[in-house]
Amino acid sequence: MRSGGEYFSEPAEAAQRRYEALRYYFVEEARAEQVAARFGYSPATVHQLAAELRAGRTSFFRSTKPGPKGPRKTRTVRDRVLVLRAEDQSVTEIANALTAQGSPVSAQTVWAILKSEGLERLERRRPAGPAPRLEPAKAKAIGHWPTGARYDCDHAGLYLLLPAMAELGLDTLVGAAHYPGTTVLSAFHSLGSLLMLKCSRRGRVANAFPLGADPGLGLALGLAALPKATHLTSYSYRVRRASNVALLESLGRRCREVNLYNGHGGFNLDFHTIRHHGEQVPLEEHYVVSRSQRTRSVLTFFAQDHASTEMVYANADLTKAEQAREVIAFAEYWQRVAGAAPGLLVFDSKLTTYPVLDELAARGITFLTLRQRGPKVLEALAALPACAWRTHNVKRAGRYRHPQIHEEVIHLKGIDHPLRQIAIRNIGHDQPTLLITNDLTTPAKDLFTRYAERMIIENELDANISGFHLNALSSGLPLNVDLDTTLTVLAGNCYRLLARKLPRYELATPDRLWRHFLDNTGTVTVAEDHVRVNLALRTYTPVLIDAGFPELDIPIPWWGGRSLRFGFPPR
Repeated sequence: MRSGGEYFSEPAEAAQRRYEALRYYFVEEARAEQVAARFGYSPATVHQLAAELRAGRTSFFRSTKPGPKGPRKTRTVRDRVLVLRAEDQSVTEIANALTAQGSPVSAQTVWAILKSEGLERLERRRPAGPAPRLEPAKAKAIGHWPTGARYDCDHAGLYLLLPAMAELGLDTLVGAAHYPGTTVLSAFHSLGSLLMLKCSRRGRVANAFPLGADPGLGLALGLAALPKATHLTSYSYRVRRASNVALLESLGRRCREVNLYNGHGGFNLDFHTIRHHGEQVPLEEHYVVSRSQRTRSVLTFFAQDHASTEMVYANADLTKAEQAREVIAFAEYWQRVAGAAPGLLVFDSKLTTYPVLDELAARGITFLTLRQRGPKVLEALAALPACAWRTHNVKRAGRYRHPQIHEEVIHLKGIDHPLRQIAIRNIGHDQPTLLITNDLTTPAKDLFTRYAERMIIENELDANISGFHLNALSSGLPLNVDLDTTLTVLAGNCYRLLARKLPRYELATPDRLWRHFLDNTGTVTVAEDHVRVNLALRTYTPVLIDAGFPELDIPIPWWGGRSLRFGFPPR
């Protein structure tokens, strides 16, 4: 045998071994037993391989010439697609051109090629012919309402929030807060435009162009058009914290009147850090949970009504030196709103310090928080006899419904008032959880359950992040962010007032309300005594109809005596 012949006599690859075995069986007419012994098969396998070859189900050699869909052809189509795109042709035009040249491809295939190359879709083309000349729309108050005018509105769904804004008395709230105005736009027009931007779920003021270009949306605030991003950006930097606090106070009083929340169930308090992505900004470093690191960010404070889960207060104009006393600032805020001290305040151990807790107790304000577990405290708890722990049955979902609780009255350094320490074990932690409170009468089991429910403020913060882009921080100045957080509270209240009118949507998140109802188009028609908004038919339109929106005739205070009516296509 010549050198190299072992390649054929001792095949290494499975396919080649089958080929040589079949050649030995058919050409050299060896018996199946001989073939099996030489190539390591069983006689039955040899007969099976022979049968598959006769039936045409075995193929060892394939043509290397590229066919119509081979790599050479595909590469040619790709190159031609890129050449045509360089000529500014659309996906449909490219597909039609290649089909006419004998290379039929679909528009979807063309788009897949362009997307793989990192190219974006072209903007929608205007119809052939000279482009119409449009006069630039200027944001200004409507002097004479255009009776009989009809506008196509891409954001008509936002009109569903106008009843809530009217119920809250938005124009009165803004006027009482002494926000700045300009010679062209009042404070209500500017702040209302920012609120519309927040309700439309656009993360930054720079994304305001679609709203300003919508001819039918400006009417919602009594404007010819909503202001552009340049005005809204500059205006937001003129707002001061005092105006935001005044707005929140007036909003709190009004929400109590319409029974949106009342504070009887106490409040959940928490800090939230909003990371800044720029450089050279006058911001302190705070721990950002989403990044698991300390970085330049804005520290914000939120207070949530426990019973309704509504946000009632926000402050982003905080420094590290002030953050421990923010709980006192909120207590004073609620005293001004409700005329009484807030109910039970529930918060994490890192929200404030022991001297502030002592001040809360001195003011008669009830609080419930965690205590850090020191070695001596854990040793004392470990030394307790089994009879010192009482097992309770807690009505809650999930596991750990039978906690063991030990409670005692303690005195902590820095706090003159006696506190009640509640130790809880058998809830899935290696060490007991410690709660401290100046509430000496409420059953320990109820206080443990109440603290576990504090997590709903984090759920609400997540809803505001996804619903109102709370984390979309574009400014390096906390005062600017403070206006954004204030508008987040206001927008959340407007969404909730709308949700209360919709069956089975009372607890829906802002994101869900937006997707089902507010993200809709329509037409806006101006009549002598009312404005009619005809919303396009969508999947969830019957919910609005069943909720009685076609029968609504709601006076809008800033419309000069006109009311709002809705129309829907027939079902």
